[in-house]
Amino acid sequence: MASGGVKRTTALVGYAVVPNAREVLCGLYTKTLSALQKLPKEAAYRRNTERIVQQRLQIVQSETHVPAIEDKIGCGQVEELIDQANRELELVGKMEEWRPWEQPIADPPPGQWSWP
Repeated sequence: MASGGVKRTTALVGYAVVPNAREVLCGLYTKTLSALQKLPKEAAYRRNTERIVQQRLQIVQSETHVPAIEDKIGCGQVEELIDQANRELELVGKMEEWRPWEQPIADPPPGQWSWP
């Protein structure tokens, strides 16, 4: 942090400072929770991801200082959290397409799950 509490650099290659990180995170977490509603309630991915995203959203909404958000979530700087949230949002769409909670169309071939 620079004097006056303004972050000048992340000190991470490829990560520019996001001055409105709280707002960006709130938006991404809200979009992710909305996208998760399209998945079956009983899907393990939906249940677990909802729990994590709701917890993170609550932290971001209740904390006004970025360092406190970073400390409470414990998964990097807010710029990294934004990257993680973007990737999770993309994954929700892929999971909707892949539908891993459904039974396979056919039985796996013999030896499919055997290790030498």
